[in-house]
Amino acid sequence: MTRTDLKFSSCTLAVHDLNEALGFYCDVLGFEVRDDGPEGMRWVSVGPPSQPDVQIVLESPGAVPGVSPADRQAIADLTAKGLLGRLVFVTDSCDATFEHIEAAGTEVIQEPINQPDGVRDCAFLDPSGNLLRFTQPRQVVPSRQDSGSRS
Repeated sequence: MTRTDLKFSSCTLAVHDLNEALGFYCDVLGFEVRDDGPEGMRWVSVGPPSQPDVQIVLESPGAVPGVSPADRQAIADLTAKGLLGRLVFVTDSCDATFEHIEAAGTEVIQEPINQPDGVRDCAFLDPSGNLLRFTQPRQVVPSRQDSGSRS
């Protein structure tokens, strides 16, 4: 195996209420449901239609066998504070994305700002408290020399 054989596939987020999380990730962000786990240990995977090989697995803190009630509560408490799950998404327009997600009543953590490295981003908490950042890559403006014009 070489390093180029590796591809990102999925990540897992703890959520308090799977139905509420599905409403947010599907209705607000436009993701599609990829898989729905069995009752009792239910989890649901979702992902953006434009990236069929990438998925986010949403599960309750108790979905993993052997988690004690105290650990389950600790996970829920840390998640609610935005301290466990974090995702970063890329968008063509940070401002348009912000307006859309804010209009859905999502808790705003950071309004769109320009970062020192030229990236524009904003941040929200999903209904369970997971931190979601939306980043608009820095716009590279070709120099006069790169565009073929001469002075």
